[in-house]
Amino acid sequence: MQLIRKNMSKLIITVFMGALSVVFLIPLVWMVSAAFKYEKDVMRFPIQWIPEKINVAYNFKTVWMGKVPFYEFYFNSFKIAIITTIITLIISSMSAYALTKINFKGRNIVFLALLSFMIIPDQATLIPRFLLIRWFGLYNTHAAIILMSMFSIYFTFLLRQFMIGVSDEFIEAARIDGAGHLKIFNSIMIPLCKPVLATVAIIKFIWTWNDYQNPLIFLLDKDLYTIPLGMTLFRDDFTNNYAIMMTAAVSAIIPLLIVFIALQKQVINGIALGGVKG
Repeated sequence: MQLIRKNMSKLIITVFMGALSVVFLIPLVWMVSAAFKYEKDVMRFPIQWIPEKINVAYNFKTVWMGKVPFYEFYFNSFKIAIITTIITLIISSMSAYALTKINFKGRNIVFLALLSFMIIPDQATLIPRFLLIRWFGLYNTHAAIILMSMFSIYFTFLLRQFMIGVSDEFIEAARIDGAGHLKIFNSIMIPLCKPVLATVAIIKFIWTWNDYQNPLIFLLDKDLYTIPLGMTLFRDDFTNNYAIMMTAAVSAIIPLLIVFIALQKQVINGIALGGVKG
C-alpha cells in the first residue's frame, strides 16, 4: 500500500511538472509560430499555432538582409561570447585548481577574499570600470567587453567546489610518477571536471550572449553592437511588425539552443555523477 501511494505521488508530481513545463513553453511556441506568419495573421484569434500561409522567406530575408545589419550583430556576439567563455574556463579552472590542490600560505584567506567580492553588484563597479576602460584606451571596442567579462569569481567558486570532491590520491599518484602541476591539471583534473566545465561553458555563453548592460555602456558604433543592442534597433524600426520582431528573436536564441544541445550530455553526466557521490 505504501509503495502504491509513493508511485501515485510520483505520478502526480510528474503530471504537474509536465503541465507546468507546457505552460512555460507556450510563449516560445507562439514566438516560433509568429516568425513563420504574415503580419496580419500574427494577432488573429483564435491563435493559429500552425500557420495556414507561411511567410518565413520574407521574414528571415528582412531580418538578415534588411537595413538593420543583423548578421553583424551575430558575428559580434559570437566573437565576444566564444572568446570570453574560453578565457573564463581557463582562468577559473586554473584558479580553482590552485585553491584546492596546491597548498600555499594564505590559501584560505585568498579564497575568503574572493568570496567577499561576490557581494558587490556589477552596477556598483560600473563607473570605476568605465574610467579604467577609458584610461586604457579600450572604450568602444570589443576588447573592453571581453576584458571585463573573462574573470568570474562565481565560476571559480563553482569549479572549486567540484574539484574538492576529486580524490587527492590521483594527484599523489601523478606526483610519484614525476608529473608537475601543469601536467596534473591538463591530464587528470580537466578530464575529471568535464561535466562542470560544460555547465560553466553553457551558463557563461548564455550570460555573455544576453548581456545588455556592458555593450550599452561601452559600445558606441552600431557596427560593434551585439544581439541585445541589435534587437533594440529592430524594436525601433519594426515596432508594429511582430512577425519581423519574432523572427529576429528566434534567430537570436538559435545559438543558445545549439550550445545547450551540444553540451547537455556532459551536464547530465555531471548530475548523475553528483547523485552517485551523494
